[in-house]
Amino acid sequence: MVALTTSLNLEPNDSRRLASLCGPFDQNLKHLEKRLGINIRNRGNEFQITGPEHAVQAGSALLSQLYVETRDANTLDPDTVHLFLQEAGVEDLVARSQSDVQGEGDVVTTRRKPIKPRGANQMRYVERIRQYDINFGVGPAGTGKTYLGVACAVEAMESKVVSRILLVRPAVEAGEKLGFLPGDLSQKIDPYLRPLYDALYEMLGVERVNKYIERNVIEVAPLAFMRGRTLNNSFIILDEAQNTTLEQMKMFLTRIGFGSTAVITGDITQIDLPVGGGQRSGLIHVLRVLEHVKGLSFTHFEPKDVVRHPLVQRIVEAYAREDALRSSRNPDLGQRSDVGGSGS
Repeated sequence: MVALTTSLNLEPNDSRRLASLCGPFDQNLKHLEKRLGINIRNRGNEFQITGPEHAVQAGSALLSQLYVETRDANTLDPDTVHLFLQEAGVEDLVARSQSDVQGEGDVVTTRRKPIKPRGANQMRYVERIRQYDINFGVGPAGTGKTYLGVACAVEAMESKVVSRILLVRPAVEAGEKLGFLPGDLSQKIDPYLRPLYDALYEMLGVERVNKYIERNVIEVAPLAFMRGRTLNNSFIILDEAQNTTLEQMKMFLTRIGFGSTAVITGDITQIDLPVGGGQRSGLIHVLRVLEHVKGLSFTHFEPKDVVRHPLVQRIVEAYAREDALRSSRNPDLGQRSDVGGSGS
């Protein structure tokens, strides 16, 4: 990818308007950097923008437009920046300016260690999470869907792109079985969120994670507790999304607020919804419904993307062959999962 650097002078040189444009702790500039994949430096009213050509051009234009907006507004809030990015068709523009993802730019930086995506699919996944507000990662166990999602969440929080992380998971056995588990609500749902905790501990350390949870900087919650909320300036991870119902998935997606990023992960071959209850997987359904909606990303992982023990890949492939064989013998088996389409 060829990087271009351009300079931009914003007139008049008004310190109040420049402070409004940049936002507290430069949060508005960081939002533009994240969405456009550029680097912005400024000294007073002189701005230097570096990145892919299309993105640099868009960044210059957006900075100029936003500076005009500061003329009549006391403060330029993140919602206004978000709306300007939306109107500019930023997703299409970024897509044109990105070449094949590779190299050191794909390393996800966390407090304890850098996380390097393996293989082209994981690289694409990380790049899309950085570009888009809502991202789907679908595929078999061991492909890094959840781990990389957590890494991107930690990176975004530590760079102050978002102010908190929410970890959400449907508790399929939520009814009576959950009630018999000892402890308060957090302790009851901890077993369901253990994979997310493990990733956080590895990237931040146990002590820091526990401190963030106490301060509500990191929040863990069952999916049902998302109803009625609007989540702004947050990084939200919905894990095991294949176990959501149609209604739960729609409810979750409509919680996303300004300045937030959502990552939805799941494996449509491991659905634990009650058989015979008439419930369809919200993940399979949403992949078809939102297939052509702009501003979303879909990354589909295959058995070859498994990064665990080599035997895991062979096991996944063996089960896939068995499922395909059973479906060919009895087409009705596919109806429960609504395997009509899987997005793009």
